[in-house]
Amino acid sequence: MQTELSTRLGIEHALFGFTPFPAVAAAITRAGGFGVLGAVRYTAPDELQRDLDWMEQHTDGKPYGLDVVMPAKKVEGVTEADVEAMIPEGHRQFVAQTLAKHGVPELDEGEASGWRITGWMEEVARSQLDVAFDYPIKLLANALGSPPADVIARAHEHGVLVAALAGSARHARKHADAGIDIVVAQGYEAGGHTGEIASMVLTPDAVEAVAPLPVLAAGGIGSGAQAAAALALGAQGVWTGSIWLTTTEADLHSRALTEKLLAAGSGDTVRSRALTGKPARQLRTEWTDAWDDPAGPGTLPMPLQGLLVAEAVSRIQKYEIDPLLGTPVGQIVGRMNTERSVQQVVDDLTAGFERAVDRLNRIVGRDQ
Repeated sequence: MQTELSTRLGIEHALFGFTPFPAVAAAITRAGGFGVLGAVRYTAPDELQRDLDWMEQHTDGKPYGLDVVMPAKKVEGVTEADVEAMIPEGHRQFVAQTLAKHGVPELDEGEASGWRITGWMEEVARSQLDVAFDYPIKLLANALGSPPADVIARAHEHGVLVAALAGSARHARKHADAGIDIVVAQGYEAGGHTGEIASMVLTPDAVEAVAPLPVLAAGGIGSGAQAAAALALGAQGVWTGSIWLTTTEADLHSRALTEKLLAAGSGDTVRSRALTGKPARQLRTEWTDAWDDPAGPGTLPMPLQGLLVAEAVSRIQKYEIDPLLGTPVGQIVGRMNTERSVQQVVDDLTAGFERAVDRLNRIVGRDQ
């Protein structure tokens, strides 16, 4: 799976793997792909520093990257307390009532929520970059599109490529105009925040829109044949995320959630604003149903929704309340039926890629 981009980055396979788990990111890199560590959960610089130190010790000197969450427009002087004060009391009551309906216990006294919106604040993302640029990262990706111009310039000063996720050709062109180096065309099938356009349509549209910038195809990719299709559509690699959630190196802190993912089919996800306020594909649960019910108060815009539900999500996860328990995941979850190591996933994907290419070569040979 060699492309111009993979050669430029010095990786064996044009396989990029996004994950919140350092052990998974490092294993992807060691297996010949490119591990990208999600930084949104790091609310303190020393936490990120600790895990990047660990990455340095477990990537065998091979390249890896970091994914941050940063709006394109710089916003100053806004604190988490300022955001929290904007949340209507009616929405707080709805959360309390929904949790009470399912008998969700409170967190222990003094126990902090494990999922906070702090990581979505620009000032936190900038502090993460202060740490990250002290390490030999090779890629900085932004989940909310193009980062601010000064961040792009700073990354380039450190020799770091910048990638931005796009859900349409228009978004892709906007990112290219902003000066990024790689467009990640994320289709409707993907886990997390997605647009309305499926990967089969989006990938070639994005490739054409930003040529000659490289495009990575994302959304619905979990097999070698799907990776081959992405490259056939003009992508220079594939950006994967969901398939790593059920690897043996992943740390979901919940056996019940792992079992739900292994049992889920491709139709068991939904795009819902329940988690962050923006449409994000995740397992469909009674929690997402409650927020999508027209009889409810409806979700709040980002970042209000994320702050509103942070403690609730932590309680649901801690106590493994099955009807409410979910996670962001793409439609590829239907193929995630067994637990495998990262190495096994990479081996299966690359072997499947070779079979798909051989099959196409045989077709071409017959046509000739």
